[in-house]
Amino acid sequence: MKLIGLAMLASCAVFIALSEERTEPFDSNPEWDGMNNRSTGEMRPVVQDFGYVAPVGSEGGQIGGMLTPDGHPAYYAKKIPEANFDTPLNASGNMTIKKGAGNFLLGFFNANTVNDWRMPNSTVFRINGRGETFHAHTEYATSKWRAGAGIVGRYDAETDRNHPIENPSDMTYRWTLVYDPAGNNGSGLITATLNDMKVVMDVSPEFRQDGAAFNRFGLMPVVKHADTGGECYIADLEINGEKIDLTSDPKWDERGNHASFFSDETRPRFNFGYSDTHYAGGKAAGEIGGLFFRGDCRYPERLAYYGAKTEPLTLEKPLRASGKVTFRRGVSDSTTLFGFFNAEHSVKVSDSQADGMPTDVLGFAIEGPSAQGFFAYPSYRTHGEGRSQGRYDNLPVIYPDGASHDWELRYEPGAAGAQGTLIFILDKNPPVVHEIPAEHIAEGATFNRFGFVTPWIDGNGQIVYLDDLTYTVRQ
Repeated sequence: MKLIGLAMLASCAVFIALSEERTEPFDSNPEWDGMNNRSTGEMRPVVQDFGYVAPVGSEGGQIGGMLTPDGHPAYYAKKIPEANFDTPLNASGNMTIKKGAGNFLLGFFNANTVNDWRMPNSTVFRINGRGETFHAHTEYATSKWRAGAGIVGRYDAETDRNHPIENPSDMTYRWTLVYDPAGNNGSGLITATLNDMKVVMDVSPEFRQDGAAFNRFGLMPVVKHADTGGECYIADLEINGEKIDLTSDPKWDERGNHASFFSDETRPRFNFGYSDTHYAGGKAAGEIGGLFFRGDCRYPERLAYYGAKTEPLTLEKPLRASGKVTFRRGVSDSTTLFGFFNAEHSVKVSDSQADGMPTDVLGFAIEGPSAQGFFAYPSYRTHGEGRSQGRYDNLPVIYPDGASHDWELRYEPGAAGAQGTLIFILDKNPPVVHEIPAEHIAEGATFNRFGFVTPWIDGNGQIVYLDDLTYTVRQ
């Protein structure tokens, strides 16, 4: 009888545990609740039609054509000997930007890591068409997605920075792009010119240690979500001291540079929820995730979520969640928000753009800034104004490289009238501990869903998947 009694007690303990937390392996579609997570908005037409352009009349051959920003990578590029931050790089030529839109890159990159913007392993010009004019930028990014950027413009001594120039389109400009590994006291220096305009950009010693690998020089649209395309043409080209003969087709490396289609990666065309894929590293196929954009609380169709229903949860008692996550594409100015939220309050329509964090949310975010790559960190907002104040020091880095990561989120309330504690752990990194002030807790928060929910100020998108989730459903 004693053994039976212990068995019954153990059974009750298991029942109590299961009634508080639920584990979801996504072996089949869980039919979670969703709002706008599978957008049916209009897809954008994408036209990629660029590469070698044969001589016409007295004009010499060129590299160029129509380039359209999109999440599907495309490029036309010359293979170069493997180079890195210890290798001098230089290129020059003539550039003609046609009137209209467009957003494209010209420079050194790695064909194996063309998946994001800002693009790892790159040192490039970025040309942004603005109708009758265009802006010229310079960018670089290390192997770890940490980036620097500049503007080819006019220097302002008062602000100690360059300001963009509205460069007239339909004109030919002489440009140069030079990387000197010995510059900036040995950490590296990038110098770019456009006619008489110049920008000098340091590579920080810390970023130099990340390393970079370059194996191509060429032309490509910015790898972000579908936007209006534009035309550009490059002539009189020299790369690392080699004059490029464009009187005939140089037979450069091609990827997706002659294609026409409607892109479903159109901002903010949400496309996340259950998937029968196996990216996040769970025990079996099936997971949740996909293309997740920031939302915009001014428009009901630009707010979205996908989450499991829970009983009402508050900050008065503990909350916990864990699982696996993989980050497959990251774009500058993007955020994924995941955790506990409220299906009414967190997607409330408002004209305010004062705060991008929805109310009644407690979870974790994947976000920049571009200069540092991407972090995963805990985040919350109560039913009022109480919220976490941005990012913190010593956060775990997460790369958009498709690797699988284990994560855990814990909330521990304090005694009555005291502060609470929010803890986030990614893999074996030190825990990120954030104290929630008592006055924030006093504002209250109610959660009734667990999953993805959009921020309130719009931006670009990420591709993220999660699997093997365990989370609180009852307190």
